[in-house]
Amino acid sequence: MITLQGIVFDAKSSFLKGPSLAPPLIRKAYHSASANYFAENGIEISPKIWLDKGDYEIADYFEIEKITSTNLNFDYPLITLGGDHSITYPILKALYKKHGAVDILHIDAHADLYNDFEGDPYSHACPFARIMENKFASRLVQIGIRTLSQHQKEQAELFGVEIIQMKDFNIHKLPELKNPLYLSLDIDALDPAYAPGVSHHEPGGLSTRDIITIIQNIKVPILAADIVEYNPTRDINGMTAMVSAKLLKEIAVKML
Repeated sequence: MITLQGIVFDAKSSFLKGPSLAPPLIRKAYHSASANYFAENGIEISPKIWLDKGDYEIADYFEIEKITSTNLNFDYPLITLGGDHSITYPILKALYKKHGAVDILHIDAHADLYNDFEGDPYSHACPFARIMENKFASRLVQIGIRTLSQHQKEQAELFGVEIIQMKDFNIHKLPELKNPLYLSLDIDALDPAYAPGVSHHEPGGLSTRDIITIIQNIKVPILAADIVEYNPTRDINGMTAMVSAKLLKEIAVKML
């Protein structure tokens, strides 16, 4: 079994709202009659594998930690459908209370390491600064970054973050992961050609196949994962929803 929760929240988005609409649409794409429930390794990710806790309407940002803690008590791996990327900090806080510091694999166009963004230390541009300063992670590996500002570069050096920028990315030289993992997948890691339904279009990104290959090459337990920053208001023909659902199945099969 895998616990599934949706976090309907985008109040910390800095540019456009819309990711709060994503969880039910990712679910709809997962159930689409145009596809099936099979992952690429031939295992069926059928609805019966989920302990589905539904989608939570979030009024208070700090509710997310409490909801996540409750759902971690079922002792299954957890996948969260977001929502903007700010949700990762309270999720990691809950995970830390259960498992201690974990390694994180973060796939994104953005490092999300700002100390604060536009005056908000809990902005979707800041979760990994909060996570690292609180020592919720023993290791943070970031793949796909292509917007590294000087401040975020300094933050990465401060916290010892391992960044594989998109300009240096080589699918045949993925980092070796050795410990149980939290996987945080921001859909804007993908080139906009593959996933137009995001708030921040950052050209020159990963392909869908690149991300599937990264996931399929994870050889350590995935304790929990999130899929964030899908913005349906910018999508074309539900294309990004289907990509998100595809990646959901590939993450789930690694957990199983």
